[in-house]
Amino acid sequence: MAEEVMAALERNGVSFIGSPRGKAKKGMKPKMASMRIDIPATTPGRTISAVTSQITMIWEDIINGSRKDGSNGGDYITRKKIQHAEKMIRSAFVELYRALGLLKTYSSLNMKAFTKIVKKFEKVSNQRQAADTFLRKVKRSHFISSDKVVKLEDEVEAIFTEKFTDKDRKKAMKFLKPQQPKDSHMITFFVGLFTGSFVTLFSVYAILAHFCGIFSSSTETGYVEIVYPVFSMFALLSLHIFLYGCNIFMWKCTRINHNFIFDFNSRTALKHRDAFLICASFMTTVVGALVIHLFLKSAHVSDHVDAIPGALLVVLMVDFFMADQLTSQIPLLRHIEFTACYFMAGGFRTHPIETCTRSQHYKLLAYVISFLPYYWRAMQCARRYIEEGYELHHLANGGKYVSAMLAAAARLKYAVEPTTFWLAVVVISSFAATGYQLYWDFVRDWGFFDRRSRNKWLRDDLILKNKGIYYVSIALNLVLRLAWIESVMRLNLGPVEHRLVDFLLASLEITRRGHWNFYRLENEHLNNAGKFRAVKQVPLPFREMESDG
Repeated sequence: MAEEVMAALERNGVSFIGSPRGKAKKGMKPKMASMRIDIPATTPGRTISAVTSQITMIWEDIINGSRKDGSNGGDYITRKKIQHAEKMIRSAFVELYRALGLLKTYSSLNMKAFTKIVKKFEKVSNQRQAADTFLRKVKRSHFISSDKVVKLEDEVEAIFTEKFTDKDRKKAMKFLKPQQPKDSHMITFFVGLFTGSFVTLFSVYAILAHFCGIFSSSTETGYVEIVYPVFSMFALLSLHIFLYGCNIFMWKCTRINHNFIFDFNSRTALKHRDAFLICASFMTTVVGALVIHLFLKSAHVSDHVDAIPGALLVVLMVDFFMADQLTSQIPLLRHIEFTACYFMAGGFRTHPIETCTRSQHYKLLAYVISFLPYYWRAMQCARRYIEEGYELHHLANGGKYVSAMLAAAARLKYAVEPTTFWLAVVVISSFAATGYQLYWDFVRDWGFFDRRSRNKWLRDDLILKNKGIYYVSIALNLVLRLAWIESVMRLNLGPVEHRLVDFLLASLEITRRGHWNFYRLENEHLNNAGKFRAVKQVPLPFREMESDG
């Protein structure tokens, strides 16, 4: 059946790119193809009509066949697969409808622009007759006078309404032309409310801590050991969310289409005010719990007062962190490890509290947690290397994370065994990994240091008007990438100062990541614009089948 469909589409000028038809192995199920349809520029109308009609016809045959024989479509077609395939085809129709809308908008914008050009020409040259001639000629041109795009749009709308929404046009238009939700001022109100509450509670906490002498050198370190991991965990998380909100705000101001790059639904995607609200509410909850904890501890109200910071662990964490973001959140992950261990050991009384800092199992888990984000990202690169035709670019990108894993392992070993040998290993591996990362940041991710660029040391296309910002960003990223030097300096600090320095360095790394995010998406957006990518490529659920003969 797939062969008949593909042959029919090829007769109408369609070619399939990126998924050559291969033979199915004996005894194995044929592989699901992810094909991209190449629409020829000469006959787009006829080709799109053929595609929609063939897809609709074959889809009806599949559904009707599975209903008649009662076997859910034979050996390979199940209800779940049919629903998945239907979702893929529906998405393809939505993207096709969106692409036709963009073509129509492109045509009207060009007409409007040319009209303004002609009016300017008429004003400068005082040649009204010539201007009218130019305007009439443009209005008669094919890209203005043709109604093919409108007809194709109507045809796609009719097919979608009939096949996917049971002829309910109102429901169909919710898919084809989704309405953007209106912004609510209540979110802004709550952002201000929680921000003010956080500032007030933090001021109260600072005053109480000062009078109680919590952070003085003579105070026992138990309080810092309890509070620091919990507070740092949520503070670093909130900082990352806050910077993500700043990223969204900057992308919106500079018209970088981050929703398209991330494949987000524009109706449900997180907005910058939503991110700020999550951040402010997190920090208000955390500081409020710390104020209660400190007040009860100083008053000696209960023996179980140390469980209050642990109650914060029930707060849900936002799940939009990507693998690249996690590589900047290793301190957060280690704080989660310590906090969970501390409150499990203290709550269930199964082990002494010192188990969470001195046991070999804890140290081994710290090693694993330090490697996991880099390992996940390296495995993603390896998968893309295999799936996208063994492109060396992905393999080289994975090498960056492998070098970071080796450098992290050397620093952890040096922390346990501070000898001259391991110091040399740390310096060599860390400088090598940093050089690798800086090259990838500047050249690959940001697109800078193009020798042929008209903007020295940058790239040709820049969104920000002030080029000095880019040079400052390069220097800032370089400095923040070298923050690991503090780990080998062995500064003589007290327990409180040591914790504060660790928190500062972790915050700087998250700040660097938020700073990196903007330029990474700027470069990706410019690449999409340069290659005229405005709609997603949706794979079609056709199987690759070919006889063994």
